[in-house]
Amino acid sequence: MTGSLYKWSIERYHTAIAAGVFDDQSVELLQGDLVDMAPEGTAHAAFSSDAADYLRRLLGDRAQIRDAKPVTLPNASEPQPDLAIVKPLGSVYRSHYPYPEDIFWVIEYAQSTLAKDLGQKQQIYAAAGIQEYWVVNLQDFHLRVFRDLQTEQYATDLTLTQGTIAPLAFPEIAVEVPRLFS
Repeated sequence: MTGSLYKWSIERYHTAIAAGVFDDQSVELLQGDLVDMAPEGTAHAAFSSDAADYLRRLLGDRAQIRDAKPVTLPNASEPQPDLAIVKPLGSVYRSHYPYPEDIFWVIEYAQSTLAKDLGQKQQIYAAAGIQEYWVVNLQDFHLRVFRDLQTEQYATDLTLTQGTIAPLAFPEIAVEVPRLFS
């Protein structure tokens, strides 16, 4: 006898969350699968928190920085990126998480989750139409920038350790790369 894995819809996932099914578990929905979230190490927590504060200062009221909060994507995914830089829609986010059209870019901090963040999550964000995706590699201390979507894949993959980068959504902003991991 063969079986198949049960795939979760976003609606059923939300119903389970509301019922308290996952109250004692840290999970996220990726392509219809429930995936355990790795515990956040101290370096990961410190760097991502510092980066959020830094980006808030740079962007002011042009964007909202959401720390480790879900985003709802059309491919049965509701990941919880370390930082989602989204449109400042205020009370709209009381009724739903940001959708792809609300997201300027997403940043993941990766140490133990590097393979997942550079593989499955990169594919999920690209397929959802997220224009820019950054991965801060805490193993080698560099920034990977994925942008220029073409057929649900990022055509550009930059690795940076120094200098500045301007997010696509805010070309007038210069993000100092070392500030993201030092």
